[in-house]
Amino acid sequence: QVQLVESGGGLVQPGGSLRLSCAASGYILDYYAIGWFRQAPGKEREGVVCLTSSDGSTYNSDSVKGRFTISVDNAKKTMFLQMNSLKPEDTAVYYCAATNNPWGSECGTHHYHYWGQGTQVTVSS
Repeated sequence: QVQLVESGGGLVQPGGSLRLSCAASGYILDYYAIGWFRQAPGKEREGVVCLTSSDGSTYNSDSVKGRFTISVDNAKKTMFLQMNSLKPEDTAVYYCAATNNPWGSECGTHHYHYWGQGTQVTVSS
């Protein structure tokens, strides 16, 4: 069972950038799909960006297309979420996750089995 630990969250002004990291205890691309999710206060957890390891295809939610990018350094057992042009509505706790369920490619939270503890991102002036 992989252990995942997020870092890099914090306070950023609207329009700014932030890069989140997720350190894994094993090789992250050994899993069928990996991804980043977020949960804002009073809202359900939602998929933001997910990657299918076998072919590198990605799913991006409409709300972050063109702004957020997922990447992986498999040798360092780390995946990243680069967030640009941040908006106040991006404020949430961000989680990284991994799964061997093929439905994980669709970035649904219920298809993911391994989760980090989350890191807070606040976008505010």
